[in-house]
Amino acid sequence: MTRLSSVMLGTTDPERLHAWYSAVLQPETDTRTGDYRILGLAGGVYLFIDSRDDVQPDHPDPARTILNLEVEEARAFADRAEAAGARWVAPLEDRNGSLFATAQDPDGNYAQVIQLTTSRWACSASSSGRGASWSISRRTMRPPATRSSTSR
Repeated sequence: MTRLSSVMLGTTDPERLHAWYSAVLQPETDTRTGDYRILGLAGGVYLFIDSRDDVQPDHPDPARTILNLEVEEARAFADRAEAAGARWVAPLEDRNGSLFATAQDPDGNYAQVIQLTTSRWACSASSSGRGASWSISRRTMRPPATRSSTSR
C-alpha cells in the first residue's frame, strides 16, 4: 500500500506562504524544522513549505498541481482565504448541496476546497475507486480570467 504523507511547496518567500496556509487551513500543528515550515493536517498529512532559489516567485503553470482540500465547512474556508487575500480561480459554488472553490495562494498555486454531501462522497468514491477528489477535480477547474485558453 502506498500512502501520501506530505506535500512540499517550494517558494521564494516561505514566511508569506506559511502565513497564508496557516491562516486558511488552520492546521492541527505548525512547526519549524530548520528552514522548513511544517503544517500538520487531519489524517496525518503534512504540508512542508521550503525556501528555494530555484523556483519563480509566481507559479508559471498553477493548474499543473492542485491541492485538493476536503473540508467540513467550505464557506468558512472561503472566508479565511478571502481575508488572507486569495485570488479566486473558481469562487465558491454549490452543486446540489456539495460546495467547491479554487483559490490561488500568494505564489499562484491552486488550492481547491471541496465539501461533499455524504451521498455525493459515497457515490464518487465507489464509482471511481480513487476517491471523490480525483473524480471531480477536472470539472471544478476553470482557467483564471487573466489567462487565455490558448496559454493553458
